[in-house]
Amino acid sequence: MTPAAMAPRGTLVLLTLVVLAAHLLVLQGEPPRYQAGDSRVAPVPLQTRTLVPLPQPPATRPDPPPTPGRAKASPARPPAMPATPSATPADPVGANDTPIEPQVESSVASGTDSAAVETRSFVAGPMLPPPAALPVTESAPPAPPPPSATAGDRWPARVAAPQRLVYEVSGEIRRLPYTARSELLWQHDGAQYRARLEVGALFMGSRVQTSEGRLDDHGLSPLRFGDRSRQEQAAHFDAASGRIRFSANTPEAALSPGAQDRLSLFLQVGALAAANPDRFAPGSTITVQTASARDADLWVLRVAEPETLDLPAGPVTALALVREPRRPYDIRLELWLAPAMNYLPVRVRLTQANGDFVDQQLRTRTVLAPGF
Repeated sequence: MTPAAMAPRGTLVLLTLVVLAAHLLVLQGEPPRYQAGDSRVAPVPLQTRTLVPLPQPPATRPDPPPTPGRAKASPARPPAMPATPSATPADPVGANDTPIEPQVESSVASGTDSAAVETRSFVAGPMLPPPAALPVTESAPPAPPPPSATAGDRWPARVAAPQRLVYEVSGEIRRLPYTARSELLWQHDGAQYRARLEVGALFMGSRVQTSEGRLDDHGLSPLRFGDRSRQEQAAHFDAASGRIRFSANTPEAALSPGAQDRLSLFLQVGALAAANPDRFAPGSTITVQTASARDADLWVLRVAEPETLDLPAGPVTALALVREPRRPYDIRLELWLAPAMNYLPVRVRLTQANGDFVDQQLRTRTVLAPGF
C-alpha cells in the first residue's frame, strides 16, 4: 500500500479514538441515574380493573347465499332476545291476577373505579283465556213484583170487637210543640158501625172526626164522614148514584168500590189485614179511595217491615204501612196495626207538607160490649 493511501486510514483511526475517549469521560463524570435498591425512587402503584361483560346475543349462523336460479324470499326472523341469567320463569296461567312490575337487579364489580352493570328482568303477567273458554252464566229470572191490590177487590174482612182506645199525642204547629190526649171510640152491632176520634189540647180546643156506615163480609162501607173544628164539614157517600158529595160545596167525586173516609180507613185496613195477613207482606201495596170533608183521592199504602214499638201501653209488635205524598201539600201517613189486638191502630202519625205533624201512640184500651 502506498503512503498516500495510508494517510486517510490513519485519520479515521484517530477520530474514532477521540470519540471513544470523549464518551468514556462523560460516562465516568455522571453516575447511573437508576440503580437497584436506591430508596429515592418512588414505586409506581399497580392498578387493576375488573370489567363484567354485558350479555351478548347468541351467535347466529348467517343465512346461506341464494342459489342462482332458485331465488326464494325467506321470512324475516324476529330479533333474538338477550339471555338474562336472572330472569324469573313466568307464572302459570291464572296463577296471579295482579300485573307484576319489572324487577331490577344491579351487580357491581370489585375495585375502586369498577363500573356498575345494571340488568332488568321482566316477569310475564298472567294471560287471560280466550273468550270461548270463559264460563257462561245464565242470569236469574227477575223477581216478581210485590203484590198490589185495591179495596175494590172486595177481600174478606174481619172487624175487631168494639173498643175504646186512648192515645198520648205529641206534635208541632208552626214549629211550636204541644202534647194532648185523643180517644177513638169504635162501636158496632155487626150490621152498623160508628167511629169517633177526638183530639183535645189545653188552650187549643179540640177536633172531632166521625164516621158512620154499614158492615158486611168485606168490612166497612161509610155513609157519612164529619170533620169538626170550629164548624163541621161532611162528606156523604151515595152508593145508589155512585157519587161522593161534600157539604163545603166543592165538586163531587165518583164513588169507587171499597171507598173509605179518613177515619174509617184505619179500621178497614186493619180488618182486611186480620182476614188476609198473607197479602200484607213487606213491599206489597194496597190502594184505597180516601175521602176528606172536601175531596177524595187515591191513597197508596205500602207495607213496610214489622216493627216493635215502645209505646205508653208497653212494647207492641206492629205491622207498618206508609202513604207517601205524591203531590204538593199531600199528607204523609204512617200507620201501625197490632196483630195481637186484631190489627187495631196502635200508632198513627200524620205529617203536613209544611212540617206540622201529629203523632198518636196507644196508652190504654178497653173492650166494649156490642151495640151503641
